[in-house]
Amino acid sequence: MQSLKELISRYAKPGQLDWIGLRPARRAEMVSVPQVLIGPRGLDGDHGASDKRAVTLIQAEHLPVIGAMLGREIETAMLRRNLLVSGLNLAALKGREIRIGETVLEITSICAPCSRMEETLGHGGYSAMRGHGGWCARVVAGGLITLQDTVTPL
Repeated sequence: MQSLKELISRYAKPGQLDWIGLRPARRAEMVSVPQVLIGPRGLDGDHGASDKRAVTLIQAEHLPVIGAMLGREIETAMLRRNLLVSGLNLAALKGREIRIGETVLEITSICAPCSRMEETLGHGGYSAMRGHGGWCARVVAGGLITLQDTVTPL
């Protein structure tokens, strides 16, 4: 009989990295980049990275849900997360590692929305983000990531 880990590895589909964003300074607009190096404390050039919240990720599939709750289109940069991943259920990977390019990240905790979501998204922004705010990750192994890299659960 196969173990759960073997079954997951056999049937899990990889996702894709669709967007990379940096916060160059406190309260600055997000800057989209085609590739970036990730070190122990997060994305090179990202303001405010820390060990516990080194990288923030959000699922592309959540953007239309947030937009529907607010009655408007949502751009990735508005959500202030570093990485946009499609085709992979990040919630199901809490406590697990994922590989993106040369990098290995561990999904550690929910990335709860902050009061800035009201400023950025307008009235109801904070509530729309609850349950859809993404995930925080710590860096297990740094390296280069590039747009369209495969995101694979380990």
